[in-house]
Amino acid sequence: MQLAKLRIGTASVAGLAIAGALALAPAANAVTPDSATVSFNCGFFGSGTATITAAQNGTAATFALTTSAITSPVDVAADSVSSTLTMTANGSGTETFTGSSNPAITAGQPISTGPLTGAVNAGDSLEGKSLNVVVFGISVTCTATSAQSPGPFQF
Repeated sequence: MQLAKLRIGTASVAGLAIAGALALAPAANAVTPDSATVSFNCGFFGSGTATITAAQNGTAATFALTTSAITSPVDVAADSVSSTLTMTANGSGTETFTGSSNPAITAGQPISTGPLTGAVNAGDSLEGKSLNVVVFGISVTCTATSAQSPGPFQF
C-alpha cells in the first residue's frame, strides 16, 4: 500500500512539473498592428503602396510584403525573389529582415515576398524605411515616401 502511494505521489509531482514548465514556456507574442501600409518609390521601376504584415514569436519577427510599386514583367517562379526590408527602429536606428521566399508571380502582378525574418526586442517600434528586391539578378531598391499607416509595428 505504501508503494502505491509513492507512485501516485511521484506521478502527481511529475505532472505538476510538466504543467509548470508549460505555463512558463514563452508564448507567441502579439505585434500591433499586424498589418500596415507604406508608400514606396522604386525609381525607374515605379512607385506605389506596400502592405506589410507582421508576426512575432518571442524574439523572432517575420514580415511579408506585397507592393504595387514593382510589378513583374515576366512570370517569376516561387522562392526566386531575395528581399531585404529595412525598418527604422525606435525612431533612430535600423533593423533588417531578409528572406528568399515568394509565391509564384505571374507577369503584370505585384511583387510579393516573405517571410522576411529577423530579431526584435520587447518594446521595439519598427517602421518601413526601404526595400531591396533581387529578381533574376536585377536589384531594385525602394525608399519609403510616406509614414507607415496606421503607425509603427510595436513589439
